[in-house]
Amino acid sequence: MSGKQQLSPAEYRKRIFAILGASSGNLVEWFDFYVYSFCAIYFAPAFFPKGDPTSQLLNTAGVFAAGFLMRPIGGWLFGRIADKHGRKTSMLISVLMMCGGSLALAVMPTYAVIGAWAPALLLLARLLQGLSVGGEYGTSATYMSEVAPNGRRGFFASFQYVTLIGGQLLAVLVLFGMQQWLSKEELMDWGWRVPFALGAMGALVAMYLRSSLAETASSDVRKKKDAGTLKGLLQHKRAFINVVGFTAGGSLMFYTFTTYMQKYLVNTAGMDPKLASGVMTGALFVYMILQPVFGAISDKIGRRNSMLCFAFLGMVCTFPILHLLKDVSSPYVAFGLAVLALTIISFYTSIGGLIKAEMFPAEVRALGVGLSYAVGNAIFGGSAEFVALSLKSAGVESMFYWYVSAMCLVALIVSVRMPDPQRDGHLHDDVHVDDGADDTGRGAGGTKVHKPA
Repeated sequence: MSGKQQLSPAEYRKRIFAILGASSGNLVEWFDFYVYSFCAIYFAPAFFPKGDPTSQLLNTAGVFAAGFLMRPIGGWLFGRIADKHGRKTSMLISVLMMCGGSLALAVMPTYAVIGAWAPALLLLARLLQGLSVGGEYGTSATYMSEVAPNGRRGFFASFQYVTLIGGQLLAVLVLFGMQQWLSKEELMDWGWRVPFALGAMGALVAMYLRSSLAETASSDVRKKKDAGTLKGLLQHKRAFINVVGFTAGGSLMFYTFTTYMQKYLVNTAGMDPKLASGVMTGALFVYMILQPVFGAISDKIGRRNSMLCFAFLGMVCTFPILHLLKDVSSPYVAFGLAVLALTIISFYTSIGGLIKAEMFPAEVRALGVGLSYAVGNAIFGGSAEFVALSLKSAGVESMFYWYVSAMCLVALIVSVRMPDPQRDGHLHDDVHVDDGADDTGRGAGGTKVHKPA
């Protein structure tokens, strides 16, 4: 393992500013994406008026999963842009696209107004957002991993998931606040539109902040023949397969205990929606502040060991945690169980973007991270709610618990077989910044240019 990189205080501050600038857009992107899931309880009848509450949620979960199916396309498209034209360009386009999708949802007519066109437009907006998030993850993970100082990359890169979870938490907080001020009827009538409008406005702020970021992919990297191409990526097939493998278990468990958990507490445990929102608000806050802690732990014990801890504990503990939550009556017990599950997942999420970035060289890094993650996430993470609700409708809900545990076993097998990316990976000590560099040797945002050796 490499030692800590020695940086001047000024350079250290610039790296921190870069992390904050990139993560601001990440927060907005994920707020916009998760608002859909948390508000689905209220707008599902407006777009799918027929059927019982479970079938309505099943329809909205299907649309949610469809958004995930666009992620591989987004991972490929924005990964190519990031590797060929720069990380900054890719991040600006992705947040603009998310802004458009959220604005569309905020003003979208319902089934009562335009009939079957309403769910069709809902699906279209979610596909647009899925394309955006598919590109956002890989590019922001790559950017934040590249600007993070060597020796403390686990700690600094963990802020990708701090803001990712922060987006979820902010979505829950907005909904929780609205639940206190608006009646259930008002929320179902028009209140659910407000978070989408807020998300669209937040995206514009994130675009402004990202416009001042420096570029981390040098012109030499971007000019390489296979930069951002599938041909170049296929030269690293083992890394690609490994990422898909551990993403399957990591994403499935992540979405089970975050986006689906509120519905699970309401629809299975019978908890009041307001109480369930309160439980998840507290749990997500604890989860968010755990990320830098576990990121720093990975700097000490290695990325591979962190992944082994996650996969083993996830495989062993998922079934009993979900089984206990099924019959939970106390919100305090529900909170404790949710935090336990999220603590286990923190071994993975704190380094989720970084460990992928370490596995690919710079010329295909954004493409490799984005596409491999998106494939695993689309198939297993995005379908978590749909699979869980389908099995519940079929009367075999406990099968979902075994399913999550089995995918954690897959992640364990992959983690055992792969080398430690922290030791054997492709990230180097210096950040190569030369986009827009002038005669003083400074690029956009005032970051010192480091020429590759």
